[in-house]
Amino acid sequence: MLSNPLPFMTAAFYKFVDLPDFADRREKLLALCEYHNVKGLIILAQEGINSTIAGPKESVMAILNHLIAMPELSDLQYKVSWSAKQPFYRMKVRLKKEIVTLGLPGVSPTHGAGTYVSAEKWNDLLKDPDLVLIDTRNDYEVELGTFQGAIDPKVKRFSDLPKWLDAQEALNSRTGKKPKVAMFCTGGIRCEKSTALMRAKGFEDVYHLEGGILKYLEKIQPKDSLWQGECFVFDERVSVGHGLMAGEHELCRCCRDPLPQGAKASPQFEFGVSCPRCFERTTEDQKARARERHKQALLAKARGEVHFGMKKFPKQV
Repeated sequence: MLSNPLPFMTAAFYKFVDLPDFADRREKLLALCEYHNVKGLIILAQEGINSTIAGPKESVMAILNHLIAMPELSDLQYKVSWSAKQPFYRMKVRLKKEIVTLGLPGVSPTHGAGTYVSAEKWNDLLKDPDLVLIDTRNDYEVELGTFQGAIDPKVKRFSDLPKWLDAQEALNSRTGKKPKVAMFCTGGIRCEKSTALMRAKGFEDVYHLEGGILKYLEKIQPKDSLWQGECFVFDERVSVGHGLMAGEHELCRCCRDPLPQGAKASPQFEFGVSCPRCFERTTEDQKARARERHKQALLAKARGEVHFGMKKFPKQV
């Protein structure tokens, strides 16, 4: 039985499965989450479901049990962590073309993903000297931590990965045979889709970390770990370490990327307005609106209320 002294349970899950009626499921699922006071984000698409939700244990389990009762999701796996406060401010159920955007129609993990490697066997795989190990996450995520020996593509978004892969000499055929490739990401969804892409490109020996970095940090003790740093997560915890305990990193309240080292000492940092990552990407009008948002958030906090504020500024302007 799941239990923890901390009051809020976070469940992260996804599944690639054909959901032709995904749009019809949105309203009922949103209403159920709101009824149980569960917050977070659920993405529905024809190719499946992708989500992180949080709330009291009984509430989150009610949603999970509802999903698992569906025949298509009966084997749904989820990862659990705990926090002292609710890591999300609201509940959203969004309809999208893909549950994780690669931008290449026809690339489907349900028809050819790589081989799963469990967290317990991941270290053994990484000992192979001929292995090409690729971190499929965005640059600001990799900055917080990654596996020893991993290649950082330095991409701004997941949809940039295919172009990067095409340009890599390390992935060229060796003596007529394509190299062995292993990929990993936060929870498993991006590397599952990227290994499907590699298989479509003719790579045969392709592997990915089952359950992602989060499962590895949950299962592997620090003394046995090949992980270095912390893992960025897309909620108010910002990052987690081994045992999925919340890390030390903070978010920029404008772009909502993790603050770079030394960011608060930069003249480009203004709490709630900008950081060195996003200062050049936002206009003066956006900065003015961010200052007003921050002001309203402080006033709401003084009244004991939650202020949702404006949407996150775009990555590019």
